[in-house]
Amino acid sequence: MSLDAKTVAKMARLARVGLSEEQVHTYQKEMQGIIGWVDQLNEVDVTDVPPMIGTGLAQPRLRGDQVTDGNCRDKVLSNAPDREGPFYTVPKVVE
Repeated sequence: MSLDAKTVAKMARLARVGLSEEQVHTYQKEMQGIIGWVDQLNEVDVTDVPPMIGTGLAQPRLRGDQVTDGNCRDKVLSNAPDREGPFYTVPKVVE
C-alpha cells in the first residue's frame, strides 16, 4: 500500500494539525515505513496458532456488589478542617 502526500495532508487537516509541505513529505516517509512494517506482519503464517484470548474465551472476574460505608469513617473525618462528632462542620449558607 502506498501513501501519497495528498493523503497525508488530508489526514493532517482532519486531525487539525498544520503541516508545511516539507513536514508532509517527512511524515509521508515515516507513515510509509509504519505501513511497510505492518505489511511484514501479514506475511507471518499463523494458521496453526490458537488465539490467545478473545471475547468468547475470556470470562470476566466479577465480584458481588455490596453496599458498604468503607469502614474508615475516622480516617476520612481526620482530614476535615472542622467536625462535630461523626459529621463535617461547614459554614451556614442559607439563612
